[in-house]
Amino acid sequence: MPTNKATNREARGDPAVDLSTLHRAPANIIVTPGQDGNKNNEHRDEIAFDTAPFGAQQPSLTEDGLRHQLKATDPGVMEQLGFGFSFKKKWRILCIIFLIQVSMNLNTTLYSSGMAGMSEEFHISTQTATWGAAVFLLAYAFGCEFWAPWSEEYGRKWVLRLSMLLVNLFGIWAAFAPTFNQVIVARILGGLSTAGGSVTLAVVADLFDHDDPWYQKATLFIVASSVGGSIIGPIIGAPMEEYLHWRWCMHVQYIFGIFVLGIHWVFVPETRATVLLDKAAKKMRSAGMNVYGPGELAAEYKKLDWHDLCTIWARPFKFFVTEPIVLVLSLLSGFSDGLIFMFVQSFPFIYRQRWQFNTLQMSSAFVPLFIGYVIAYFSFFPAIKRNIRERKEKPNCERAQYEARLWWLLYTAPLLPLGLLIFALTATMPGVTVHWIGSMVATCLIGIANFAIYMATIDYMLRAYGPYAASATGGNGWARDFLAGVLTPAAVPMYDNLGAFPATWLLFGIAVLLTIAVYFIYRCGAYLRHRSNFAQSLAAEESRNEGGLVNFLPSLPGSRAVSIRGTPLHSPVIRSPVQSPCATPAVSRPSSPVRPALGSRGISWSSFPAPSLQMSQMNPRPRSQVAPPTVSPLGSSN
Repeated sequence: MPTNKATNREARGDPAVDLSTLHRAPANIIVTPGQDGNKNNEHRDEIAFDTAPFGAQQPSLTEDGLRHQLKATDPGVMEQLGFGFSFKKKWRILCIIFLIQVSMNLNTTLYSSGMAGMSEEFHISTQTATWGAAVFLLAYAFGCEFWAPWSEEYGRKWVLRLSMLLVNLFGIWAAFAPTFNQVIVARILGGLSTAGGSVTLAVVADLFDHDDPWYQKATLFIVASSVGGSIIGPIIGAPMEEYLHWRWCMHVQYIFGIFVLGIHWVFVPETRATVLLDKAAKKMRSAGMNVYGPGELAAEYKKLDWHDLCTIWARPFKFFVTEPIVLVLSLLSGFSDGLIFMFVQSFPFIYRQRWQFNTLQMSSAFVPLFIGYVIAYFSFFPAIKRNIRERKEKPNCERAQYEARLWWLLYTAPLLPLGLLIFALTATMPGVTVHWIGSMVATCLIGIANFAIYMATIDYMLRAYGPYAASATGGNGWARDFLAGVLTPAAVPMYDNLGAFPATWLLFGIAVLLTIAVYFIYRCGAYLRHRSNFAQSLAAEESRNEGGLVNFLPSLPGSRAVSIRGTPLHSPVIRSPVQSPCATPAVSRPSSPVRPALGSRGISWSSFPAPSLQMSQMNPRPRSQVAPPTVSPLGSSN
């Protein structure tokens, strides 16, 4: 048997290692700057990083001996990550994330119900008061981009907590502001403080692998919180506008926000894999093992400077500009959302003038939109089931893995122009009197299309950018919020100047172009994806790794560990006299393949050939069929 082990190592090109010494002097080492006497070593390492071939070994000694960098596939580590959480714990986290997203969107839409009272108290026009909603959306667009990369660096938990804390503080300021100018300033700062869907959606990638059947269902759940939260404001806002002071529209926002912050603080743990790896490494060191998490080594050997700060902050914007997938899908989703925001601005003109709706009845005009969202939500379950079956039948087909996620959009996107056409004919055509139910049927169809566009584009981007979903979906959030913020103030003048009928026909024409774009993206998705360098790099990493696991991407700029090269501890279980509290014989979940959603602080740890143990034959997919490695005690001889 020892001979066979040595033969296996030689066949794979792995270095010969005595496993009995692994807990004292690891065979695989991490290169860290400044350890060879060269004062300019850090600069030299960065140059080497740019020029060295992918996966090349650069052995060097650290100051305090050889170290192991902990990896998600190491023995017992998977159970410490979000992938290893119990099913009940995952959905408890998702339910709280659902409430967080509702709170964020409630801050956007509930403001409109207080504009009439605000106009009266501050002696401003209703059109001027509209800018409080517009500036929040514009600031929200940049806020979700600014917060997203930091959640990849330092974890989701504290980013969300800090974001919600600031949002609630500025919400309190807006609620008690004595002047409209202070309301505007508080709304701008509140928007910039809002992390948005870029972080909440990325939690899904922390908890589920992209091949997990629950991955798309969890994405669908969080998407429902985003679109559903935006419609709750107009529905509950009408009674508040009728019976309460306008400031209660502000009070409700921060009261609900503080409640959500409290339950998140108590019940939601960290889900970001890099942060959890650091935590697991500390436990293992306390048990006598010389292992370190990627974030620990990054913070120790490469301090954050202004250049890194700007690079990290610019990452979502760079994705938006340089990744065709992010750009095209974000613009599609953004223009669709902007179209909806402009469309709902016509409700006061149409329902008050044509059917004499009062304030309370106006809230019922938004109920069909909510019903459309509910119909779209449940319609995606058979579509997701179909996509899962197709991926299993065609595991090597790229279209089944990516573009097939847009299939249901081919049938739901045409409902957007169809709904606008029916609305124009039933609610805005001069000289034609139709019962108001016809316009609400049209609104329901528009809601179905809007939900489907958002869900399909988000699902596609989460699959393509997994570990960096926050930065990728940040572009989607930026486009939706920015275009909504720009177009919302322009909607009222458009309906005033053009009239309801021509304005609705203009929106119909734009919707037709968006629908054509959906078919173009579905047809040419592979072309766009192959020209998205970062998405292709992630796909290439998946093809190299067992089970499609992606641990890092060395080509991503802005990493705090960009000049540190290293190798992970080998994944088979190693038993030592001092057993690690994290080490268990389990290597993976007994379900679908697991891909840890690691972040940029550890992206540049290169994978070197690891020492070999006698292992059962492994099949890359699915991981549920992977036989566990044979456990070898450290005291055994090779």
